[in-house]
Amino acid sequence: MLSLEERARRFATRAHGGLGQRRKYTEEPYIVHPAAVAELVRSVSPDDEALLAAAWLHDTVEDTATTPGDIAARFGEDVAQLVAMLTNPTTPATLNRAQRKRLHFAHTAQACPRAQTLKLADIIDNTREILRYDPDFARIYLLEKQIQLEVLTQGNSHLLQKAHGIITNGIAMLMQPPYNVPADWFVKKAAGYLGKAASKSV
Repeated sequence: MLSLEERARRFATRAHGGLGQRRKYTEEPYIVHPAAVAELVRSVSPDDEALLAAAWLHDTVEDTATTPGDIAARFGEDVAQLVAMLTNPTTPATLNRAQRKRLHFAHTAQACPRAQTLKLADIIDNTREILRYDPDFARIYLLEKQIQLEVLTQGNSHLLQKAHGIITNGIAMLMQPPYNVPADWFVKKAAGYLGKAASKSV
Protein backbone atom coordinates (compact mmCIF):
# COMPACT_ATOMS: atom_id res chain seq x y z
CA MET A 1 0.00 0.00 0.00
CA LEU A 2 1.29 3.44 -0.91
CA SER A 3 2.05 5.87 1.89
CA LEU A 4 0.05 9.07 2.32
CA GLU A 5 3.02 11.11 1.12
CA GLU A 6 3.57 8.94 -1.95
CA ARG A 7 -0.09 9.24 -2.90
CA ALA A 8 0.16 13.00 -2.50
CA ARG A 9 3.31 13.11 -4.62
CA ARG A 10 1.67 11.17 -7.42
CA PHE A 11 -1.49 13.26 -7.27
CA ALA A 12 0.41 16.57 -7.36
CA THR A 13 2.61 15.36 -10.21
CA ARG A 14 -0.47 14.51 -12.28
CA ALA A 15 -2.33 17.71 -11.35
CA HIS A 16 0.50 20.07 -12.27
CA GLY A 17 1.88 17.94 -15.11
CA GLY A 18 -1.50 17.49 -16.73
CA LEU A 19 -1.66 21.24 -17.27
CA GLY A 20 1.90 21.40 -18.56
CA GLN A 21 2.89 23.73 -15.73
CA ARG A 22 6.56 24.66 -15.54
CA ARG A 23 8.72 26.78 -13.28
CA LYS A 24 8.81 30.37 -14.46
CA TYR A 25 12.54 30.86 -14.94
CA THR A 26 13.97 27.38 -15.47
CA GLU A 27 11.17 25.75 -17.49
CA GLU A 28 11.55 22.67 -15.29
CA PRO A 29 8.37 20.68 -14.61
CA TYR A 30 6.48 22.51 -11.86
CA ILE A 31 6.62 19.50 -9.53
CA VAL A 32 10.28 20.30 -8.76
CA HIS A 33 9.00 23.08 -6.49
CA PRO A 34 6.69 20.92 -4.32
CA ALA A 35 9.49 18.34 -4.22
CA ALA A 36 11.94 20.92 -2.87
CA VAL A 37 9.38 22.17 -0.34
CA ALA A 38 8.74 18.61 0.82
CA GLU A 39 12.45 18.05 1.39
CA LEU A 40 12.74 21.23 3.45
CA VAL A 41 9.77 20.14 5.55
CA ARG A 42 11.31 16.67 5.92
CA SER A 43 14.50 18.23 7.26
CA VAL A 44 12.62 19.57 10.30
CA SER A 45 9.49 17.36 10.55
CA PRO A 46 10.46 13.95 9.14
CA ASP A 47 7.70 12.05 10.93
CA ASP A 48 4.75 14.33 10.11
CA GLU A 49 3.40 12.50 7.09
CA ALA A 50 0.33 14.73 6.78
CA LEU A 51 2.56 17.78 6.62
CA LEU A 52 4.78 16.12 4.02
CA ALA A 53 1.71 15.25 1.96
CA ALA A 54 0.53 18.86 2.23
CA ALA A 55 3.95 20.01 1.02
CA TRP A 56 3.43 18.11 -2.22
CA LEU A 57 -0.14 19.38 -2.54
CA HIS A 58 0.24 22.96 -1.33
CA ASP A 59 -0.23 24.62 -4.75
CA THR A 60 -2.81 22.25 -6.23
CA VAL A 61 -5.93 24.12 -5.12
CA GLU A 62 -4.48 27.49 -6.07
CA ASP A 63 -2.97 26.48 -9.42
CA THR A 64 -4.97 23.52 -10.75
CA ALA A 65 -8.58 22.37 -10.97
CA THR A 66 -8.23 20.56 -7.63
CA THR A 67 -10.75 21.61 -4.99
CA PRO A 68 -10.48 21.57 -1.19
CA GLY A 69 -13.06 18.79 -1.26
CA ASP A 70 -10.82 16.72 -3.53
CA ILE A 71 -7.97 17.03 -1.06
CA ALA A 72 -10.16 16.14 1.93
CA ALA A 73 -11.69 13.13 0.18
CA ARG A 74 -8.37 11.72 -0.98
CA PHE A 75 -6.02 12.67 1.85
CA GLY A 76 -8.13 13.52 4.90
CA GLU A 77 -9.14 16.65 6.74
CA ASP A 78 -5.76 17.29 8.35
CA VAL A 79 -4.00 17.52 4.99
CA ALA A 80 -6.89 19.51 3.50
CA GLN A 81 -6.74 22.07 6.31
CA LEU A 82 -2.99 22.47 5.94
CA VAL A 83 -3.35 23.05 2.19
CA ALA A 84 -6.20 25.53 2.81
CA MET A 85 -3.98 27.53 5.16
CA LEU A 86 -1.45 27.91 2.35
CA THR A 87 -3.98 28.68 -0.37
CA ASN A 88 -4.31 32.41 -0.92
CA PRO A 89 -7.88 33.67 -0.56
CA THR A 90 -9.59 35.07 -3.62
CA THR A 91 -9.32 38.86 -3.64
CA PRO A 92 -11.30 41.50 -5.56
CA ALA A 93 -9.82 42.47 -8.92
CA THR A 94 -10.10 46.11 -7.90
CA LEU A 95 -7.39 45.76 -5.28
CA ASN A 96 -3.80 46.65 -6.13
CA ARG A 97 -0.89 44.27 -5.47
CA ALA A 98 -0.07 45.67 -2.03
CA GLN A 99 -3.70 45.40 -0.91
CA ARG A 100 -3.96 41.82 -2.17
CA LYS A 101 -0.74 40.87 -0.43
CA ARG A 102 -1.94 42.34 2.86
CA LEU A 103 -4.92 39.98 2.70
CA HIS A 104 -2.63 37.06 1.88
CA PHE A 105 -0.34 37.91 4.79
CA ALA A 106 -3.32 38.11 7.15
CA HIS A 107 -4.41 34.66 5.94
CA THR A 108 -1.06 33.01 6.69
CA ALA A 109 -0.86 34.85 10.02
CA GLN A 110 -3.85 32.74 11.10
CA ALA A 111 -2.21 29.47 10.02
CA CYS A 112 -1.26 26.88 12.63
CA PRO A 113 2.44 26.36 13.46
CA ARG A 114 2.68 23.32 11.15
CA ALA A 115 1.23 25.25 8.22
CA GLN A 116 3.53 28.18 8.97
CA THR A 117 6.47 25.77 8.82
CA LEU A 118 5.25 24.65 5.41
CA LYS A 119 4.90 28.26 4.28
CA LEU A 120 8.46 28.98 5.38
CA ALA A 121 9.69 26.07 3.26
CA ASP A 122 7.71 27.47 0.32
CA ILE A 123 9.25 30.92 0.80
CA ILE A 124 12.77 29.50 1.00
CA ASP A 125 12.47 27.63 -2.27
CA ASN A 126 10.86 30.58 -4.05
CA THR A 127 13.40 33.16 -2.88
CA ARG A 128 16.77 31.44 -2.99
CA GLU A 129 17.27 31.93 -6.76
CA ILE A 130 14.99 34.90 -7.50
CA LEU A 131 17.81 37.46 -7.56
CA ARG A 132 19.77 35.37 -10.05
CA TYR A 133 16.88 35.01 -12.49
CA ASP A 134 14.90 38.23 -12.11
CA PRO A 135 16.57 41.06 -10.16
CA ASP A 136 13.90 43.58 -11.16
CA PHE A 137 11.09 41.51 -9.67
CA ALA A 138 13.33 40.32 -6.82
CA ARG A 139 13.25 43.73 -5.16
CA ILE A 140 9.47 43.54 -4.79
CA TYR A 141 9.23 39.83 -4.08
CA LEU A 142 11.97 39.76 -1.44
CA LEU A 143 10.45 42.76 0.31
CA GLU A 144 7.02 41.13 0.34
CA LYS A 145 8.42 37.93 1.79
CA GLN A 146 10.40 39.86 4.39
CA ILE A 147 7.14 41.45 5.55
CA GLN A 148 5.35 38.11 5.51
CA LEU A 149 8.00 36.49 7.70
CA GLU A 150 6.91 38.81 10.51
CA VAL A 151 3.65 36.84 10.84
CA LEU A 152 5.21 33.38 10.49
CA THR A 153 6.98 33.29 13.85
CA GLN A 154 5.11 30.15 14.97
CA GLY A 155 6.76 28.13 12.23
CA ASN A 156 9.93 26.08 12.66
CA SER A 157 12.69 28.32 14.00
CA HIS A 158 15.40 26.79 11.81
CA LEU A 159 13.42 27.42 8.61
CA LEU A 160 12.46 30.90 9.82
CA GLN A 161 16.13 31.73 10.36
CA LYS A 162 17.05 30.29 6.97
CA ALA A 163 14.34 32.31 5.22
CA HIS A 164 15.42 35.48 7.01
CA GLY A 165 19.01 34.89 5.93
CA ILE A 166 18.18 34.39 2.26
CA ILE A 167 15.92 37.44 2.11
CA THR A 168 18.17 39.74 4.13
CA ASN A 169 21.18 38.78 2.01
CA GLY A 170 19.20 39.24 -1.21
CA ILE A 171 18.03 42.73 -0.24
CA ALA A 172 21.56 43.67 0.83
CA MET A 173 22.88 42.54 -2.56
CA LEU A 174 20.22 44.59 -4.35
CA MET A 175 21.56 47.70 -2.63
CA GLN A 176 25.02 47.04 -4.05
CA PRO A 177 26.35 47.23 -7.65
CA PRO A 178 25.24 46.37 -10.23
CA TYR A 179 21.68 46.82 -8.92
CA ASN A 180 22.12 49.93 -6.72
CA VAL A 181 18.57 49.98 -5.35
CA PRO A 182 18.44 52.79 -2.76
CA ALA A 183 17.60 51.77 0.79
CA ASP A 184 14.86 54.41 0.77
CA TRP A 185 13.11 52.53 -2.03
CA PHE A 186 12.59 49.53 0.25
CA VAL A 187 11.46 51.72 3.13
CA LYS A 188 8.89 53.59 1.06
CA LYS A 189 7.66 50.44 -0.68
CA ALA A 190 7.26 48.63 2.63
CA ALA A 191 5.02 51.43 3.90
CA GLY A 192 2.53 50.69 1.12
CA TYR A 193 2.29 47.05 2.16
CA LEU A 194 2.09 47.81 5.85
CA GLY A 195 -0.48 50.55 5.39
CA LYS A 196 1.38 52.99 7.61
CA ALA A 197 4.13 55.57 7.55
CA ALA A 198 7.53 54.26 6.48
CA SER A 199 9.89 53.20 9.22
CA LYS A 200 13.56 54.14 9.17
CA SER A 201 14.85 50.69 8.30
CA VAL A 202 13.92 47.78 6.07
